[in-house]
Amino acid sequence: MTLFLQLAITGFSVGIIYALIAIGFVIILKCSQAFNIAQGHIVMIGGYLGFTFLVMVGLPLWAALLAAIATAVIMGLLIERLTLRPLVGQPVLAVVMMTIALGFCILEGLAILIWGGEYKVYSGALPAVSLRLGAVYVPAAMVFAVILAIIVVTALMLFFRYAKIGLAMRATAEDEQVAQCAGIRVTTVYAISWIIACVTGVVAGVLLGGESGVSPYLATMGLKAFAVVLLGGVNSIGGAIVAGIIVGLAESFAAGYLDPLTTRGGLATIFPFIVIIIVLVIRPYGLFGIKRIERI
Repeated sequence: MTLFLQLAITGFSVGIIYALIAIGFVIILKCSQAFNIAQGHIVMIGGYLGFTFLVMVGLPLWAALLAAIATAVIMGLLIERLTLRPLVGQPVLAVVMMTIALGFCILEGLAILIWGGEYKVYSGALPAVSLRLGAVYVPAAMVFAVILAIIVVTALMLFFRYAKIGLAMRATAEDEQVAQCAGIRVTTVYAISWIIACVTGVVAGVLLGGESGVSPYLATMGLKAFAVVLLGGVNSIGGAIVAGIIVGLAESFAAGYLDPLTTRGGLATIFPFIVIIIVLVIRPYGLFGIKRIERI
């Protein structure tokens, strides 16, 4: 029972971070109808920003987070203005190819150029005290990651429900032309969308970097978040949250119960994708996606 609870806590904490990354996918997809393939690389940049502000500069945790978020806002504005605004009105494939070039060429190249390709850890920058819940030990960094991720996710849900610009983003996602006729500036909506995607990615990168360190390999988290989006439903923020927790729990339980049954392990890496494939075969539109019926 102790092992089960430990794995459940670990899976939930990782899953809520997956959900945070997936929200960046969903926001861009809802506004531009294109997948942001660069989201994983934004997470990687967030990890390196956390290392820079916490370890290299020596800022306290709250100041390092604010500095990372401010950098993410600037990064989102630059990405949208310089690379994606010229593609407004172009085919969706052009936007997807731009995000691929942005991630694998620009962001990854800049990360290696600035920080190098070696593995980096936040040694001594995060709380080292563990909490004890009965027989289960929970690292304080994990508790902080879960609390911060929940705060960000809740703030985003309230933003989309009650804020004026949040409602404008939802309207643009439903029908861009109708939103323009209603007086909504679509370019502003796109800019806000990329700011939110970069902020969620950077915050997730800082949290993941604090738990497992930072390297260019951290960009592969975007693949898991992509799978989370498909599982939850590509247009559902709530679905991304639920699916992220499901994937995190599946990965954690596979690592604890299935990997010891094999000689080389590795089932924890692929097991969440197996679960996703099964779900998508049964529900191709995801757990909370909209079932669209097209008549010819």
